[in-house]
Amino acid sequence: MDTIQITQRPLFWRLRPGERRLILVVGDVLANLLAMMAALYFWAMKDAWLDFSWEFLRERPDPWFYLLPIVWLLLTTELYDVRRAGRLSDTIRGIGIATGVCLSIYLLVFFLAPPNSLPRRGFAVYILAVTILTLCWRLVYIRVFTAPLFLRRAVIVGAGRAGSTLAKIIASTWPHPFFVVGFVDDDVKKIGLEIEGFKVLGGSQNLFEIIRDFQVTDIIFAISVKMEPRMFEALIAAEEQGIEITTMPVVYEEVLGRVPIFLLQSDWILRSFFDQAHVSSFYEMAKRLMDIIGGLIGTITLLLLLPFISLAILLDSGWPIFYSQTRLGRSGQSYKIFKFRTMCVDAEKDGVARPAQENDARITRVGKLLRKSHLDEFPQFLNVLRGEMSLVGPRAERPEIVETLQSQVPFYRARLLVRPGITGWAQINFGYANTVAANGIKLEYDLYYIKHRNLMLDLNVIVRTLGAVIGLRGQ
Repeated sequence: MDTIQITQRPLFWRLRPGERRLILVVGDVLANLLAMMAALYFWAMKDAWLDFSWEFLRERPDPWFYLLPIVWLLLTTELYDVRRAGRLSDTIRGIGIATGVCLSIYLLVFFLAPPNSLPRRGFAVYILAVTILTLCWRLVYIRVFTAPLFLRRAVIVGAGRAGSTLAKIIASTWPHPFFVVGFVDDDVKKIGLEIEGFKVLGGSQNLFEIIRDFQVTDIIFAISVKMEPRMFEALIAAEEQGIEITTMPVVYEEVLGRVPIFLLQSDWILRSFFDQAHVSSFYEMAKRLMDIIGGLIGTITLLLLLPFISLAILLDSGWPIFYSQTRLGRSGQSYKIFKFRTMCVDAEKDGVARPAQENDARITRVGKLLRKSHLDEFPQFLNVLRGEMSLVGPRAERPEIVETLQSQVPFYRARLLVRPGITGWAQINFGYANTVAANGIKLEYDLYYIKHRNLMLDLNVIVRTLGAVIGLRGQ
């Protein structure tokens, strides 16, 4: 097959997700440094008028004060998802949650610490400055770096079910992760057609002309059936000339944070998922340590809140205060979970297991508040300490529900490869799932978490859950 030499220079301003995250990190670090300098300066003004010296920096601030930028960056972890970073609403909410969590922790420590032991002015100036500076920087990012000039230009190879589904997803996602120029497909019946708003520009013999004419930087491979040899040769030649080739599942995960289970072949879990789902022993140890620390904090909080929550439940709907159910844990092992009762006593009087639904009539008045604040989950910290659950993982489901769904949703049982969690990637990204389709979407999130789990992703989930607790956005 003859190829056309691509003579265009590489478009270095077409940003990849990793490059966007680096830009976000650099901007956030600079905003943090400026906020810390402002906090120290105005703190020094109070202690000695304009006496901002090295002696002050060494002697006055406690060591923990210099850790505030690290805490802030951890609390804004979710905003390093380039999808959320490009949306104004998510940016404002993420920064607002970080500010609220910082203030809540500070106020808790302030009232428990000895009088005048914490710097009020220094902390107040830092929180105010870092909130304003981070917000301003993120607005600049949204205004500048989500513009079409910085988008990578992609052609989708394969205009079938997988390719058309991906094109629809990209078109409906804001900000757009790619600028899609169209499709390439060797089916002559499709050439010239418009599918999901994008034209089929030609076949493999036209690939290099399309790359040159449309300044394509990326090829997204979305053929799920047998590929023609000439298409394979064209893709190899394009890769040799510097065009980046990515498969449909990778782009799907990058855009949605989910695994496309309904577009994958039945043997995918054996060919790909198991290898990618393995984690290091260091991660397992660090995660268990985090579970123990979080479990202890949660259990102490449970003991402090227990009298008040118990009284509220008793006054609202009587006994019992707790309820327990059998759930399936890691490797399908059954165990008992404990939660505060949020439904009426005879919620399942016919003995049929039913998952909770949005605006569920079985939920009591106090139960609604407990669910919105996630306080009903606190008894499960005992399960975390016992090693039956983790802080972060797929939702623990009842055996009857797992048995039903694994016959209807592909790869459903794969979620049992890890410990279930009090919170999880699926829980923070999706609401109630009371249909097969909705459970399929939740499973896509669960499998994404299992494939990509690491400490930063776990911290991301925990921080976003704290934001849901503070904002009463639980379900």
